[in-house]
Amino acid sequence: MDRKFISIAIDGPSASGKSTIAKLLAARLGFTYIDTGAMYRAFTLAMILKGLNPEDEKLAESLINVVEIEFDSNNHILLDNIDVNARIRDNDVADNVSYIASYKNVRLFLVDLQRKIASGKNVVMDGRDIGTYVLKDAEIKIFMIADVNERAKRRYIQNKENNRETSFEECLENIKKRDYIDSHRSFCPLQPAKDSITLDTTNLTIEEVVNKIDEIIVNKGYKECLCH
Repeated sequence: MDRKFISIAIDGPSASGKSTIAKLLAARLGFTYIDTGAMYRAFTLAMILKGLNPEDEKLAESLINVVEIEFDSNNHILLDNIDVNARIRDNDVADNVSYIASYKNVRLFLVDLQRKIASGKNVVMDGRDIGTYVLKDAEIKIFMIADVNERAKRRYIQNKENNRETSFEECLENIKKRDYIDSHRSFCPLQPAKDSITLDTTNLTIEEVVNKIDEIIVNKGYKECLCH
């Protein structure tokens, strides 16, 4: 990637706050926000809508280069030109997305799309392998973590706000399941990049997290980014 552009990679487990923070940070800096998790969810939804079992890797691979996944001008995720931004947050997608994300060839397909979207612009990209694989040369890498119970609480509140019926226990089990699959997959598992900075958001407000990232940006020598 052209070095005149700045890339900020934010990785972390489910409900650690990375998407919320990445979106706010990108808006404040005037950078492009790329939600890679939404892309994996869209691919998962494609399988569900076609009646395919998301746990079948071969069936998942059959959709590579068949489905069209992109973002519109409002940064909503489109699946075959249809806005599925809300649909990808439903339980059936959440319960199966980690299977899809564990398939090497699906990841290679979506990583190629992610890199194309990021090319030639300032970006904030969040996911689980951004700093370790997708944008290995990112100038700023952050690995966000939080206590699993706090993450389940956040997801439960988020679902409730979006009128999705799930119990706290269901959210907790789903997150534990995703953590295990994401961290144990053979290709690009969830782990911090060696040159990333770990940020524990368990007891921090959104504003406090953003302020800490501001400090990281300044300490990395990119203070000019904050003057946008």
